[in-house]
Amino acid sequence: MHSLSRSHAWPILGPAQVRQLEPLLQSLSPTPLMQSAGLACARLALAVAPHARRIWVAAGPGNNGGDGLEAALHLHLWGKDVTVSLIASPESGPSDAQLALQRAQQAGVRIQASLPTDWLQQMDPQDLCIDALLGIGATRPLSADLLACVQAMNNCLAPVLAIDVPTGLNPQSGQWLGGDSGDHVAVQADHTLSLIAIQAGLLMGHGRDASGQIWLDNLGHLPSQKSVTPLAWLNTPYSSAPKNHASHKGSHGDVAVVGGEGMATHGMGMTGAAILAATAALHAGAGRVILSLLSGQASENAPPDVMQREFKRLELEKLHVVCGCGGGSAVQEVLPEVMQRSAQLVLDADGLNAVAQESSLHQALRQRSKAQPTVITPHPLEAARLLGCNTAQVQNDRLKAAQELAERFQCCVVLKGSGTVIAAPGHTPRINITGNGRLAIGGTGDVLAGLVGARMAQGPNTLEAAFDAACTAVAQHGQMADGWPKEEALTASRLAQSLV
Repeated sequence: MHSLSRSHAWPILGPAQVRQLEPLLQSLSPTPLMQSAGLACARLALAVAPHARRIWVAAGPGNNGGDGLEAALHLHLWGKDVTVSLIASPESGPSDAQLALQRAQQAGVRIQASLPTDWLQQMDPQDLCIDALLGIGATRPLSADLLACVQAMNNCLAPVLAIDVPTGLNPQSGQWLGGDSGDHVAVQADHTLSLIAIQAGLLMGHGRDASGQIWLDNLGHLPSQKSVTPLAWLNTPYSSAPKNHASHKGSHGDVAVVGGEGMATHGMGMTGAAILAATAALHAGAGRVILSLLSGQASENAPPDVMQREFKRLELEKLHVVCGCGGGSAVQEVLPEVMQRSAQLVLDADGLNAVAQESSLHQALRQRSKAQPTVITPHPLEAARLLGCNTAQVQNDRLKAAQELAERFQCCVVLKGSGTVIAAPGHTPRINITGNGRLAIGGTGDVLAGLVGARMAQGPNTLEAAFDAACTAVAQHGQMADGWPKEEALTASRLAQSLV
């Protein structure tokens, strides 16, 4: 059993793939798989709550409930005071779950159909609740009985260990079961035990807040067996490497940032977004950085290390271009030329909005990406505009949305948000779990765009290298936020200046 570490490329599987693996894993072990899963849960329960006197197990109608019953059996035999609330008809569950119920009953485990209200009120922070209500196949809103259990767990003083996934969370998307309405209820787990493989929903959307510390017991499944192809891999962390001594400014690429609509166009200047992207590219080690503001005017706020140049004077064929940050409507005029001529391209913000609005730009992006490395960095609303759907559809299957964008435009896609997804044609997507809510402020996306541009500029001019650059930049961007001093405000400008 392992706690989820950002230092390893963990495979991410879906419910169908886990179900596909179960017969294979069962054939490799003389012990029924559910009994192995229950034992793993019981062992983790002792590890995270070693001094627990009372343990409440809320068991649901399926295999997840069977895992909970098996865990209850072991904890009872080990001398813990265990109560199980069985929220199901014993005859309606799978055969192995029915066997788990019989084993628990024969061992003398206290099992009841209702909530042990008085008993729950006596539990304290050293005790433990185990959420075994719903597993990886959960898709529907919670019933009244399940809602009551979830609310009881969240109100209890004892920490919560969820099996597979916290109840109320969609295991595939990380969204709430039944939609994202204001009346949702879900278990807020302190620990989540993934069995066989990690589910994507634990790493995206609300899953990162609801799951607590994620643990994995593979029950004998090794990724090296290659019995199934992962839906995604966990993105690996960024580690800096010194530049070679025998290098010069031309060795690390020239990044040009094109964006920053002026005040005169709509009465709201957005040059700051382009300056943030240029600052990020500069501090991330690009050899030279050129700022080309669509306002047509040089800015006194740009770093002195950044050159400023009119767009018409840019030698795009020699440049790694970051386009769209604060571009407003002005970016539409230059975008066809940027897409046709740029050596490498990072397209962000208003550049993406322009593509979504104009079919000719849509086709131009696809055509350039077939021959020239391109990375697009949409947030969920921008992704929805590009796909012709709504934001909820994007968030309900972020992996699918990112892959559809990658195939549609034949480029690398960075779908930003909680659990950023990096996808590209011919690649298994990555899910990134660095970063936190402090990045949810204006300008951090511009910083990421500039960082991606710098990482692309320092590598080969290939789609493979662009995908690697995007993965590296996303990991680093999040790591900077994770390591930010708690007592200091995180702003986009300070984030850009702190990159290395």
